[in-house]
Amino acid sequence: MMKPLMILAALAVAAPVAAQQGFAAPEGCTGTLTVQQKGCVMVNVWTCEADNPGDQWIALIGQSGLFSVQRVDDEFQWMESYKVSGNEVLQTPAPDPSSLTELLANQIDTWDFTLEAEDGLRRNVGFDMLTGETTVIDGEPLLNTEYQGRTLDGEGNEIDAGNGRQFVSPAHRLFFFGESWDAATPDNITDMSPVEFIYPGEPGFFVDQPKFECNVIESGYFQ
Repeated sequence: MMKPLMILAALAVAAPVAAQQGFAAPEGCTGTLTVQQKGCVMVNVWTCEADNPGDQWIALIGQSGLFSVQRVDDEFQWMESYKVSGNEVLQTPAPDPSSLTELLANQIDTWDFTLEAEDGLRRNVGFDMLTGETTVIDGEPLLNTEYQGRTLDGEGNEIDAGNGRQFVSPAHRLFFFGESWDAATPDNITDMSPVEFIYPGEPGFFVDQPKFECNVIESGYFQ
């Protein structure tokens, strides 16, 4: 697993975007993908030699800079995350872990897992479901999904409930944002769908500034 010092090095990139010239993967790690998305959000993805095979790190960057670094495994379980709002670690074993393999095989994957946050437990319950449709964005074939989920606190009180549509890449074994909305306000839709997929050696790879729909209203999706 990536050492805490490497995490801190990655989070140091969270200085104002204007002061940054580029995004660097931590030592011992290799950048693999940059995705520019709607809603003034972008992601940089990297892998590290010290991690388990299939593990990937995802950095989420908004107009003000980096706001989340997350490690996922090859089933896209949220193993650990480091956010401006506080850090989280997956409680294992999960009663019903997220499984990308199950989703691809059965068109639906239910999940029930708990994250240990700094201010208490966060139990997440819901499902991802393939719609049967494929969307090609910037040459990338992506499977369309729908999801519903609820987040409960340690006492079982609901603190969040959301629905949405996302994209999944079997090749990258990653989910990408699409449209999302709170269950209580279904007409208030946030769209952070991918626009560009950028690979090593291509212009714009591992930059640190989102480029689409910025200077309007910065997304607070993961703040």
